[in-house]
Amino acid sequence: MKSLLAIANADAGTADDAAVESAVDALRDDFTVDLVKTSSPDDLSSALAERPDVDTVLVLGGDGSLHAVVQALHDAKRLDTVTVGLIPLGTGNDFAATLGLPDDPAKAALVLVSGQTREIDLIADGDGGVVVNAAHIGIGAEAAAAARPWKKALGPIGYAIGAILTGLKGLTTPGARLTISVDGKQLERKKPVIQVAVGNGRFVGGGAPLLPQADPSDGELDVSVSYTESPRRRIAYAFSVRRGEHHRRDDVVYLRGTEVEVRGDALRCTSDGELTAPSTHHRWTLLPSAMTVHVP
Repeated sequence: MKSLLAIANADAGTADDAAVESAVDALRDDFTVDLVKTSSPDDLSSALAERPDVDTVLVLGGDGSLHAVVQALHDAKRLDTVTVGLIPLGTGNDFAATLGLPDDPAKAALVLVSGQTREIDLIADGDGGVVVNAAHIGIGAEAAAAARPWKKALGPIGYAIGAILTGLKGLTTPGARLTISVDGKQLERKKPVIQVAVGNGRFVGGGAPLLPQADPSDGELDVSVSYTESPRRRIAYAFSVRRGEHHRRDDVVYLRGTEVEVRGDALRCTSDGELTAPSTHHRWTLLPSAMTVHVP
């Protein structure tokens, strides 16, 4: 029987504990399951180091948990020997939506039994980190920052509150002065930018299709740049993002490439939901077919 390392969040609540047990129970007929609960990058590194022969790792959590496990596998240089499964137990579960995974924990677990595997791309940032789903700077990162106090207590509603608070502030906040290059070619538009997004996944913030045409296996990362200026157009932009139609707007540039570099005003970045400090330089490079995941 194949062995499987299942990794769950040690700080999860009672409801998540029940979901973890439901998922693990659904796999015990086909795998020898070793369930480990971690609460830090050091815990993850130790769990992987203690199990050098495990070739399947199951993440029980959301985008942040998936990011942490993939980062640990990347750092340990094991992404080419380990297949990753995902049970979506997070707040947003955005990358799980791109992969088409079931919401029910037991059904998602059975994907490892009856589904298939798929090679997907990753994105390396300029600081040694990896991006599984998406990274973005500008109003989206500010919305994520505003949602932080609300997210834990209110779940997906916290994203909406953050978006509202940021939106009200963002109606009059000047855009950023940035120089943006994709595959070494500088974008010609120079107007102030309110958002730059790159990624493999289509959704962020609990279901907003920020990169609606993204495919994590196409060997390219999707890039969306918004030059929206007036308050009226910013409101329209926000609604079009929720509908996944903003890439058709005349104040948005949507393209694909393998390397993106941004220089200019200092901006925070949210990468798979994790916020970074403001920086004047952001860089993302595609890592094609860098990992293998279980999908329906």
